[in-house]
Amino acid sequence: MDKDFSQLIFNSISDGVFTVDKSCVITSFNKAAERITGFTASEAIGRHCFDIFRTEVCHRQCALKDTLKTHAPVENARVTIITREGREMPINVTTTMLKNEAGELIGAVEFFRDISEIEYLRKSLDQKSTLDSIISVNPHMHHLINLLPDIAQSECNVLIHGPSGSGKELFAQVIHGLSPRRYGPYIKINCAALPANLLESELFGYEQGAFTDAKRNKPGQFSMANGGTLLLDEISEMDIALQVKLLRVLNNGEYRPLGSTKTFHTNARIIAATNADLGTAIADGKFREDLYYRINVVDIKIPPLRERPEDIPLLVNHFIELFRRKRRKSITKVSPEALAALRQHPLPGNVRELENAIEHAFVLCHGTEIRTEHLPPHIISRNLPANFTDHYKRNEKDIILETLQRYNGNKVKAAKELGIHRSTLWRKIKMLGLGT
Repeated sequence: MDKDFSQLIFNSISDGVFTVDKSCVITSFNKAAERITGFTASEAIGRHCFDIFRTEVCHRQCALKDTLKTHAPVENARVTIITREGREMPINVTTTMLKNEAGELIGAVEFFRDISEIEYLRKSLDQKSTLDSIISVNPHMHHLINLLPDIAQSECNVLIHGPSGSGKELFAQVIHGLSPRRYGPYIKINCAALPANLLESELFGYEQGAFTDAKRNKPGQFSMANGGTLLLDEISEMDIALQVKLLRVLNNGEYRPLGSTKTFHTNARIIAATNADLGTAIADGKFREDLYYRINVVDIKIPPLRERPEDIPLLVNHFIELFRRKRRKSITKVSPEALAALRQHPLPGNVRELENAIEHAFVLCHGTEIRTEHLPPHIISRNLPANFTDHYKRNEKDIILETLQRYNGNKVKAAKELGIHRSTLWRKIKMLGLGT
C-alpha cells in the first residue's frame, strides 16, 4: 500500500493510535492521539510513552510493557492519563504486538479512546438516584434529605413544593431511586407544556379512531409508568376537568384511554410538583381540594436558594467540577469577588440559574479562575450595589466566617473550599479582623 495513503488512514482513525519500539519509545502518533492527549506528534515521537501519558500505572502495570513481555494483547483496560494541560482523563486502552514482515517482534501498538463523557454520564445517572446528589449544608435541607429514605420506601403519593429551579425534579428522581420501584420506569411530564386535550391523551392514551389523527392505539403515560413512578410537574396548571379524571386514578388506579370503552388499571406511584400556592388555587376554583389531599400525603417544601446562601459555595464548586469535565477546561475555582457577586444576586432562578451562570462563565473564562467579568451581565451590573467595594468586604467577611464555622476553624479545609491558598486565607483573616 502507498505510504502516503497508509498515513492518511492512520490519521483518519477516530481512536488515538500510537506505536512504540521494544523500549517503549514512541515511533508514531496519529491525529486523534494528538487531540486526546494535547501533545503533538513531533513532541511525542522519540519519547517514552510514560513521559506522554503519565498514568498512575505506567511504572507498575503498563499495558504496552505487558504486551511486549508476554506477547499477549491487552483489551479494554481502563486507565487515567494526565493531558498536556494537566487535566486527568479516563481512557480505554487496547494493545497488541507489532511485527515486521519476517514475523519478528519490533514493538507494540496501542489504541485508546477518551471515555470521560461516558463516565460523566454514568456518574450523573448513578448520582441522581442517591442522597449524595442533593448538595446542601442548610439545616432545613438536611432535615428533608434525612426524610427521603422513609418517604421513598413508603410508596405513598408525594407533593413537592418549591420555586422554579430549586431542585423539585431532583428530589423526585432521588425518591424513585431509593424506592422499591427503582428498577421500574421513571416518567416525567410537564402539565404546563401541553393544552388540556393533548395532556389527557398523553396521560391516558387513546384508541384507534378516537379522533381524526388517531391511526393506531397509543398507550398513555399511566400505562408506561406501571410498576414505576410518574412525576406530574407543574400540576397546578392542569385543567380542572382533567383533574377529575386524575382523581379517579389516584382513588382506585383505574383509567380509560380516549375512545375506549374498557377500563384499565395502573399501579404507578404519583409524585406531583408545583411552584404555585395550591391553597390560593383552591380558593380561586382552579384546583380541586379533594385532589390536593390525594396528592399531598407527604408534602416536601424546598426553600429557595436565597434562603440558604451557605449552599452557594458548595454548589459553585460542584458546577465547576461538572463543567470542567464536560467542557474539558482547566478551570478549578471562582474568585472571592465573583463568589460575592453570586451571593449578592437574589438568584430568582435558584439552583438552575446558578448552574447557568457558571456555564456562562465557562464560555468566557480561558484561565483557571472564574472572575467577576466572566459572570452573566445581569449579575455583575444590575444586582451589585454602588458601594460594591465596602459591600464586598462585608460579604467576604461573612463568607470566610461561615466557611470557618463549617469546618470548626480548620483553615486548610476552609481555604480549599474558598479556592484560595491557606496563606491568603490567613492574611484575609488578619486584614478583616477575624482573629488568628
